[in-house]
Amino acid sequence: MRNLIIFLRRYFNFFLFLLLEVICIVLVFQNNSFQRTAYINSANSISGKLYDKYNNVQYYFHLKATNDSLVAENTRLHNAIASSFDSITTTNGVKIDTIRKYSDDSTRKVISTEIRKYNYSAAKVVNNSLNKPMNYITIHRGSKQGIRPNMGVISSSGVVGVVRSVSDNYAVILSLLSKSNSVSISARLQHGKEMGSVHWDGDDPEYATLRDIPKSAVMHKGDTVVTSGFSALFPENIPIGYIVGYLRGDKSSTSRPVKLKLATNFYNLQYVYVIENLLKDEQQSLEDSTYKLIK
Repeated sequence: MRNLIIFLRRYFNFFLFLLLEVICIVLVFQNNSFQRTAYINSANSISGKLYDKYNNVQYYFHLKATNDSLVAENTRLHNAIASSFDSITTTNGVKIDTIRKYSDDSTRKVISTEIRKYNYSAAKVVNNSLNKPMNYITIHRGSKQGIRPNMGVISSSGVVGVVRSVSDNYAVILSLLSKSNSVSISARLQHGKEMGSVHWDGDDPEYATLRDIPKSAVMHKGDTVVTSGFSALFPENIPIGYIVGYLRGDKSSTSRPVKLKLATNFYNLQYVYVIENLLKDEQQSLEDSTYKLIK
């Protein structure tokens, strides 16, 4: 207590000066509209910047929750788009997950039934390789969550690969970035509709090659290449890449290779969507039985 009194006595004049200075400033702002307005504007500007910094820090720590929310919403939207359903023009065999379309007249007659064909499941990427001849991606979703081998996998921007092996809670995807014929993706030009296949040449994770496109096809830089829908793994019109130029091919061939910039950024792959074709087994069984009869 004695030291505090000594301290106050020693700096009494200084504290008195500060007090009088504050009183003067308050009186100036209270009795002069110009100074009061300038003070309020300055205070609002400073507090606004502080709140902005605070909100940025708060947003950073809530990014995980935001990402999870966006992934869940994207999954719902994927499952709701028209390409996830097959249209059947009969009222027989209506299943649980269907959409009915009715006529416009007063009879309200069912003119078609759309049965779900594809189901999408979101999954978190926990491992991803880029610089190997065969690259794999591990996701935190497995057989207990309905994942099986030979399911197609996409990102929010394009094709990613195919599920190869599954455990209870994890699955390994054979990435599109793999020099293997088993990762050939059936593709077509979005505008011209010509068919081909996409392969990775093993050089750059950002680029791949579109093959078997006829030389007569009209193509331009920036044109989109999408899935054809002929594969049971992917719905049609999923982006694969964008044309950036032509590659040197065999002059005697009727087709020419095309260089693509891949739609998916494999460097920043955090979430993917696994596609289940609910009608795949039916299609495969019919095709196999027909092949045996012909053979």
